[in-house]
Amino acid sequence: MMVSTPEPLAAAPPPLWRNLWQLAVSALRSDHAHVRILSGSMIMLLGSVGVSGVNFVYNMVTARLLGPTDFGHITVAVTLLMFASAITLAFQLLCAKFVARNESLASKKKVISDLHKKSWLVSTLVALGLVLSSSALTRYLHLPYRSIVLFLALGVWFYIPLGVRRGAIQGMCAFPRLASNFMLEVGVKFVGAVVFIELLLHTGLGPAVMGAIAAITLSVIAAYFLPPLTPHLRGREPRNLAQVCTPASAQEGIQAIVFFIGQVLITNTDMIMVKHFFAPREAGLYAAVALVGRVLYFVSWSLVSAMFPVTANAHKQDANFSVLAIPLGLVLLISGSFVAITFFIPHLIMRLVFGAAFHMPSEGLLSLYAAATGVYALSVVLIAFEMSRKIANTAWLQLLFSGLIVAGIYFFHSDLQEVVMVQMVLMSLMLVIVSLPFVRVHLRQVTRFVDERRAA
Repeated sequence: MMVSTPEPLAAAPPPLWRNLWQLAVSALRSDHAHVRILSGSMIMLLGSVGVSGVNFVYNMVTARLLGPTDFGHITVAVTLLMFASAITLAFQLLCAKFVARNESLASKKKVISDLHKKSWLVSTLVALGLVLSSSALTRYLHLPYRSIVLFLALGVWFYIPLGVRRGAIQGMCAFPRLASNFMLEVGVKFVGAVVFIELLLHTGLGPAVMGAIAAITLSVIAAYFLPPLTPHLRGREPRNLAQVCTPASAQEGIQAIVFFIGQVLITNTDMIMVKHFFAPREAGLYAAVALVGRVLYFVSWSLVSAMFPVTANAHKQDANFSVLAIPLGLVLLISGSFVAITFFIPHLIMRLVFGAAFHMPSEGLLSLYAAATGVYALSVVLIAFEMSRKIANTAWLQLLFSGLIVAGIYFFHSDLQEVVMVQMVLMSLMLVIVSLPFVRVHLRQVTRFVDERRAA
């Protein structure tokens, strides 16, 4: 008598925390997508460490030369430039995505050429808008000189097309070249600021703060021209390419713009509102705290820059969540370390970086800001992965939460600690929401297991 052997049941999916660990381990496999993300992440991480280091020295030197009040003016000027970066980064992401997707060199050149023309048109309109509104912005932000906004308008004119050039380099996965471009920008800004500020301080030809503003504009122009695109990406694209070229779609362009507008508003709106609601000295102190915390975000974004073109061009079999484990794990590790350091030695950091004049306004403010930034950085990794693979469209959430941040700070700004606490609460809530698509994947695995068990 034959006894039938029951078919083995499918193994139960592991709990969610163990899934994340398995993703991290499987991400170290030697398949193509994982290797490119890991190597690109390391290059961009090293580049961002260099950029962050130079930025740190730049902020330290300018803060010591100018003091809290003028340092606050510089920071809010940079913040205005960062608002324009929403468009810059949208062009960069769109260019990187479609340069990576197109296989032929001619198609890549067509994508770059088309986006380059559009970026110059947009940058001209934005720069003109800044010139026309310069008087109103000067009054609202309590800036001492209208020329601050006018200098920034010139920088913005080059800054938006710079996004296309960086996107072309990123889409080709030429990460050393991309990292060197960021290094050039921050290097010119630092050297130019020191030279111009010292010159104005010793000659009295003008206010020293304008030296730093001029250096910022000069750094953007230099980054646009250097390093030039590689020869095979320059020149005219062949005609009649429409049949073989995958152009940058308007729908994905809008998605990218929505993503970066929300990102820029979240990372910069607080500085604008603090500059408006608080006295110049307090605004300068907050600017110093924010700049220390934003080092963490800049490092995190460099990892996303390495992940995006690789996952956008990955084959279907490579498009699993294990490719997400590397940037997500690195951001989590870096964020935790950064928060711990700022928690234990906040006063020492502020004194060493900015000088004795920048005394911490409240205990724990620096680490709280770093924690809020780290939570937001984790959300950005998830959102960017979802965009690259079209898993979900959570980019619009950033717009919603940027509006909530504006409303929260408007109603709760009794002191700087309260301003940061508003951001911490809202960023934590956003992280929970953008994690839901990944939780749903795990729940589907559990449901599939239960169904198979019942069927057996």
